[in-house]
Parts: sequence; structure tokens; C-alpha cells
Amino acid sequence: MAATSLLPAISNAIALFNPLNQPPKPLITRCSLASQSLSSAKSHLLDLISDQNRGLATQSDRRKLSQITDAVDSIALINRDQLTTNASLSGTWRLLWTTEKEQLFIIKNASFFGTKAGDVLQVIDVEKRSLNNVITFPPDGVFFVRSDMEIASPQRVNFRFTSAVLRGKDWEFPLPPFGQGWFDSVYLDDNIRIAKDIRGDYLIVDRASYQWKE
Repeated sequence: MAATSLLPAISNAIALFNPLNQPPKPLITRCSLASQSLSSAKSHLLDLISDQNRGLATQSDRRKLSQITDAVDSIALINRDQLTTNASLSGTWRLLWTTEKEQLFIIKNASFFGTKAGDVLQVIDVEKRSLNNVITFPPDGVFFVRSDMEIASPQRVNFRFTSAVLRGKDWEFPLPPFGQGWFDSVYLDDNIRIAKDIRGDYLIVDRASYQWKE
């Protein structure tokens, strides 16, 4: 007895689910959906902070603050599996927006000392386990805090302040170290990093076009 081919039956069954005989659409993977969602969320966040003067304007706008922190938390949830403590974390990162009151106080009140705040930086070297927090006062002034750091998890860095320096053109005033903590980089790409820290503060930075050095 000749064997009966199953191909016609399979073909007819496919036609029932595709009556117009259209080519099947490509599958959208969970990974690509997450990538699209993350890209959209990042663009939305950058739009929210674009007019916030590094966070100064947000201090008096609770609604805007809530929108920004909600956007960061959404990104953190979508991106919870990303490794952000590898070599890509190294670099000179320039402040775009923060809730950190000490930094915002210095930025806001620098004029009382006859100057103004320039770039506010976080300089990280994963290989050397070093972290410098820097506030520049052009043309020659700078305040920076040196820290040792260690990788604690795929997104967390522990740090300990070791010294601080206030420096002008021809002078330098050392200050004692004052604390330790951690931060989670909840998002990291070639241009942007988003972090949350032990005190519940938020930080959004971009990769500076230069490398800061002492």
C-alpha cells in the first residue's frame, strides 16, 4: 500500500489560519520589545530633565520631581538584569540632573564666593578602584572628593571617601574624609548613566567629551 503524503493536509491547515495566503509576519522577541521600551523610556526621561538646570528647578516642583523619579524607577525595573559595573562604568561622567542637596547647594550658591559652578563630574576607574566626585569653578578652581570603591554586585558599587581638596590657581586646602556608601547604576550605555544611591538620591550623567585629571 502506498504511503499517503501529509503535505497537502498540512498546507490546507495552514491556509485556514492564513486565508489571504499572506507571508507570515516575523516574530517580535521579548528582548526587542524590552529594547524598544527602554529606548522610549530613556528619551522620555531626558526630555523631562532637559529644562531642570541640573536639578535646581526641580527642587521647587514636586510634580516634576515625581515624574522624573517615576521615569527612573521604570527604567530600573526594565533594566534590572543589565551588568553596569564592568569596564564600561569607567570614565568622566558629567552631571545632567540630581536630587543630591549638597551638590545642588554648591551649584546654586557658588556666586556668593565670587565664582560660578562649571561641570560637576564623577570620575570612575574600575580597574584602579577609584572614584572622584568633582565640582569645577572655572577658570582655575575645583573641589573634589577622592574615594576608594569596590564592585559589590552587577549594578552596585560600594565606596569610601578618603580625602577632599578645595583647590585654586595657586593654593590648595585639604579637608578630612567624611563617609561611605553605595550607588546602583540602574542604566548604562555609551552616553548615559542613571544611578540611585544609599540615601535615595537620583543621579543622571552623560559621558564627558574629555577626561578629568587631578
